[in-house]
Amino acid sequence: MIRVRVAAKRAAIRGSNCRGGPRRARGTLPHNGAMPDTPCTDRAALLAACDTELHPERFKDYGPNGLQVEGKARIAKLVSGVTASRALIDAAIDAGADAILVHHGLFWRGQDGTVTGWMKERLKRLLAHDINLLAYHLPLDAHPTLGNNAQLGQRLGLVATGRFGEQELGFIGQRADGEAFADADVLAWQLEHVLNRPVTQVGQAPEAIEKIAWCSGGAQGYFEAAIAAGAQAFITGEISEPQVHLARECGVVFYACGHHATERYGAPAFAAHVAAQLGIAHQFIEIDNPA
Repeated sequence: MIRVRVAAKRAAIRGSNCRGGPRRARGTLPHNGAMPDTPCTDRAALLAACDTELHPERFKDYGPNGLQVEGKARIAKLVSGVTASRALIDAAIDAGADAILVHHGLFWRGQDGTVTGWMKERLKRLLAHDINLLAYHLPLDAHPTLGNNAQLGQRLGLVATGRFGEQELGFIGQRADGEAFADADVLAWQLEHVLNRPVTQVGQAPEAIEKIAWCSGGAQGYFEAAIAAGAQAFITGEISEPQVHLARECGVVFYACGHHATERYGAPAFAAHVAAQLGIAHQFIEIDNPA
């Protein structure tokens, strides 16, 4: 059973409402826009719940994990999504979000750090509506039950028996029913059926596929580690030039299923769990992405 160990005040925060604080004139709303009887928590409790469960301090990442943009202190509604795009931010504003939780935040590898163009527009919307933005990249990939890899495996009917690769982000295992996929094409059909999109398949397995490795998103660089771990097939979001040749030469089937498509399950699962623990509302908003 997963437990979120929040500070000692959790009992008072959980199931509380937005009453309290300075007296308001009749007919006015609290500072966060929530109705007076709406269950609320505070930003500190939300961050404590997320950090306690995901342990961001354990990961070496290219961007900050946790609170990326500070908004209002009291939170009644949490919106989750995959990426903190302008489309998601606008949809979250329309949905009345007090906080947004995503896998991909505002910062990407190699970003120059200037607040211009698209970055300015995203920040302007968040700040104008006093919305908190929380982002968890590698910590959300790695969580053993609520993370991207765990949730992807669950939907594919796979059960993990081990981990592999840098920071042990990759999962390796087999079908939950103990059966094997008859061949590589059968597994490809399963992927397309579950993810509702075409996949790129490179290679054919010489026999039925039992041992499968997977790592969501842009994890094509984990392919060699998957091969070393004994995988017969590897599932991820993207493929690059080297992996095509490795798949052909090593006899391990490579499936590129879409970066977004393989990472759209962790954020809503985790956010729903935390929202339930804190007694606040949650809504997942899917922004379609063909990548």
